[in-house]
Amino acid sequence: MRIVSLSYPVSAEIAKEAAEPKVAAIGQFDGLHQGHASVLTTAINIARENGVPAALITFYPHPKDVIGKGNYEGYLTPQPDKQRLLEEMGIDILYIVEFNKEFSQISPDTFVEEMLFPLNLQTAVVGFDFRFGHKGAGDAAELQKLGDGKMSVVTVPPFLVDGEKVGSSAIRIALKTGKLSDANRWFGRNYHIRGSVIHGEKRGRKIGFPTANLELTDPYVVPALGVYAVRARMDHQDNWIPGVMNVGVKPTFHEGITKPIFEVHLFDYDGDLYNQFMTVDLVQYIRKEHKFESVQELVEWIQRDADEARKILNASESKF
Repeated sequence: MRIVSLSYPVSAEIAKEAAEPKVAAIGQFDGLHQGHASVLTTAINIARENGVPAALITFYPHPKDVIGKGNYEGYLTPQPDKQRLLEEMGIDILYIVEFNKEFSQISPDTFVEEMLFPLNLQTAVVGFDFRFGHKGAGDAAELQKLGDGKMSVVTVPPFLVDGEKVGSSAIRIALKTGKLSDANRWFGRNYHIRGSVIHGEKRGRKIGFPTANLELTDPYVVPALGVYAVRARMDHQDNWIPGVMNVGVKPTFHEGITKPIFEVHLFDYDGDLYNQFMTVDLVQYIRKEHKFESVQELVEWIQRDADEARKILNASESKF
């Protein structure tokens, strides 16, 4: 997959390199959930049928990060994760448009004339709720009109799971309220985070449950505080290791911590993980974080959580 960084307006050099006709999906696609996948798959299929490259035009940073609209915090799929998933899906060219205050002010017709036409789009593929231009003034119908015969537009309808429309906002709420099963169902995969293993307080080692403390590589959406059944993998490994993760503020030992700490205990693993990068798949939410009256009570609960996580992960493995 070729990655091209763009800024407004598209330069003559980029336009010259983009002379080949192409089909492009357009959108933010934070999450790359099943609804997004339906748009991208449509674009890829049309591109393959016409023998042209399949592209994606997306924006970074997230527009809501720049204009401060809505309750927005963190990414469901940070840019490095998005790039990996897009390549696996079959996108040939990824255009990353720098989203800034100036770009947020352009009109729909300027967006088409100075951003899309120079990229020589044969077909633009968008979701049913696609909006573009200053204050979202343009929609799919407007995009078709502005295409003026030079560019066709395909609008993909809502993607439904169990009768519910899949959307990033609903996934964010599900993650933050402990409804991980809903989030994963709408994703079509397990939500994951990635971080480097750093030194912690090493208290887990003393009580028989050593943990890898993660410093996240990107500003992920932080899921509900609590305990999760997980699978983890280091960058240099192919196999997933079962485990249990606590996302929390250690209320048994501390007061006043506000930034969540990610601690992963891997089952039957004895190796040095410090300074390695770990990807953690969140398989199932087990319980909320508790404050315990004693270390012994904490140890007993950790053992219960570990046993529960093993059962969950064994059951999920048997489905495949």
